Amino acid sequence: MHWLVALSGGLDSTVLLAALAHNVPKQRLRAVHIDHGLHPRSTQWSAHCRSVARDLGVTLQVIRIRPRKKGRSLEAVAREMRYEALARVLHRDEVLLTAHHADDQLETVLLQLFRGAGTAGLAAMPELAPFACGWLVRPLLTRTREELETWARASSLQWVEDDTNADERFDRNYLRRRILPLVRSRWQGVAAAVGRSARHAAEAQRLLDALGRADVERACDGADLSLKSLRALHPDRRRNALRYWIARAGFRPPDTRRLEELAGPMIEARQDANPRVSWADAVVQRHADLLSIAPASAAAGSAARGQMSASDNGVAVAQWRWRTQPVLQWRPDSRLELRADAHGPIDLDALPEMLVIRTRAGGERLRPRRGGARRALKSLLQETHVPLDERARMPLIFSGNTLLAAGARWLDASIQATPESVHRGRLKMHLHRRSLT
Repeated sequence: MHWLVALSGGLDSTVLLAALAHNVPKQRLRAVHIDHGLHPRSTQWSAHCRSVARDLGVTLQVIRIRPRKKGRSLEAVAREMRYEALARVLHRDEVLLTAHHADDQLETVLLQLFRGAGTAGLAAMPELAPFACGWLVRPLLTRTREELETWARASSLQWVEDDTNADERFDRNYLRRRILPLVRSRWQGVAAAVGRSARHAAEAQRLLDALGRADVERACDGADLSLKSLRALHPDRRRNALRYWIARAGFRPPDTRRLEELAGPMIEARQDANPRVSWADAVVQRHADLLSIAPASAAAGSAARGQMSASDNGVAVAQWRWRTQPVLQWRPDSRLELRADAHGPIDLDALPEMLVIRTRAGGERLRPRRGGARRALKSLLQETHVPLDERARMPLIFSGNTLLAAGARWLDASIQATPESVHRGRLKMHLHRRSLT
């Protein structure tokens, strides 16, 4: 196992890296520092991280990102970009480690509670979570900041202090500086107790996810949901199923008001209506007796995401000029990559320069074997027991109306490489979660 530490230069991540450097073979350990450029001293912090890593004998990679407001707080955008950058650099044989500790967890749970979050929000940060091509681990969640500082001083470690942590205009800082000292004076073990509550909430959320998965699997029609199946559910289960379906498609769930609209008026609308509900991430539209979901920002972000749009039946669509844009951000949680590969299964010379990517709409067929019959994609998915959530997210690659590939699983015979193929390539899919804290 190899380890990648997210190093900010602060106390917590410095302790984590130093502890690992003394207990893990150096060839199995490396660090990454994300320079957000949001603080006047961000360049100095990067230099400090290089110094720390050098003293510990650990390889460090520095990545610069420049967040900009996109209708959300700059901090939220920076956090999202940070995790996207970490996902890009994580190797398949690595585990990403972050230095969140018990006090971070306490603050996160309370802030989620103040915002009216459900069980998913109150579960806060898990100790172990799938991430990119591997896993994210938070090994310090049971340790308090006081314990980390004691260890750091005993080990003569140096770290940087972010002076914006004193700015009480930010909710987390206000909570940390004004509220929690009073809480701890009365309940000294509050961090450990709230940490247990977060684990209980996480267990409850896993049960809700299992129920949502079962309900969605019964209601699935390709990537869409059957209204008949949704109407048969109790309103509580219906809302839970919709939350699960939306999250499985890679989008953030809507607020309570919009979720109520999805679970009620949209489903109960008259037969000939085509209502739609949209929020920051997605748009859900009804067509006859089906609900479909697509990126809400498709039109506005078409250039950045390969001309992504929503087709007439609500299926997400993107145009992909793969020769000039070998990596396509297909959905918020996934991207496609087409690279030259001398042993790849695709004949690049047979592949049209303009491709169309979309999710399933039903009735798709391709010829998976040379000389063989054309097969219904639905039959191939059923025969190979592809999980329903993977079916819903699988990108289908077309040229006009001809299906050329179903994800990286099946290629149409027309683009399959042969021993005579001069230029060969391989299609890869990269998936990651966007809901990490």
